[in-house]
Amino acid sequence: MVDTGKEFWRWPESRWTNPYIDWKKGECISAGIDVGSVSSQAVIMVDGELFCYSNTRTGSNSPASAVNAFNMAVEGTGITIKDLHFTVGTGYGRINVPFANRAITEIACHAKGANWMYGPEVRTVLDIGGQDCKVIKIDEKGKVKAFLMNDKCSAGTGLGMEAFADLLGIPIQDIGEISLMVSEEPPLISSNCVVFAKSEAINLLRAGWPKEKVLAAYCSAMANKVFSLLDKIEVEQAFAITGGIIKNQGVVKRITKLLGIEVCETKWYNNEYIEEGFPFDPQIAGAIGAALFGKALAEKKINN
Repeated sequence: MVDTGKEFWRWPESRWTNPYIDWKKGECISAGIDVGSVSSQAVIMVDGELFCYSNTRTGSNSPASAVNAFNMAVEGTGITIKDLHFTVGTGYGRINVPFANRAITEIACHAKGANWMYGPEVRTVLDIGGQDCKVIKIDEKGKVKAFLMNDKCSAGTGLGMEAFADLLGIPIQDIGEISLMVSEEPPLISSNCVVFAKSEAINLLRAGWPKEKVLAAYCSAMANKVFSLLDKIEVEQAFAITGGIIKNQGVVKRITKLLGIEVCETKWYNNEYIEEGFPFDPQIAGAIGAALFGKALAEKKINN
């Protein structure tokens, strides 16, 4: 157990602005604000093109987290809330986005966002958030056909991974790769509750297990928990993952091995974005979907 005062759970926050767009020349500026239990994202689109985004930590106050995510996204651009034509809030805190014109569920927004990011061939989307896990089946336009959610237990989600990062004193972004540094898969950590899972891990450490073996046991348990949900719905290809867990290859590789299906490569469907080197962050999928809904609703409002 490590107690250095360092916050190993704290993942790097980020923001980005498209250098090729002059937002003042845009006809429709839409925003998507995804307030989750662990992270919040803001995406600003200009005429349906990605202009800027942020990916930041959710605080204890959902309205403040929404404002903070927006301010971080538009930093240095000159955009203010008054410049937005339509804003859609999504995520568990969607009804608490103070400047949103509409709230839309994260199911619909992740479906729409995954379709836009990964391409129209995507048929199954897995989103693992801070507190829950969702499997969404979509059509070629990103419309939801069916979905399943797990129980809200953080042992199989981002919050559980954060807890293990602090317990073992390993930066959260390194957990996945370290969990793969085992010659064979150990027995799974059995508990579905993060509190009991941590207790089990402490006992394994005391028994002499190295950290990579404990992480392998936990990442494997997480993958099996996700697989049990995926197994309840017919997973069709292409299979895409959204949310921060895609950055943990220890979990992703174990999920795909159990499924026997490869996951979509984390790259833009839009070749221009690839050629220009635009950063691809699967955590902004929900906010992108919300911004796309915002654009459609703004245009509908104008036409009416």
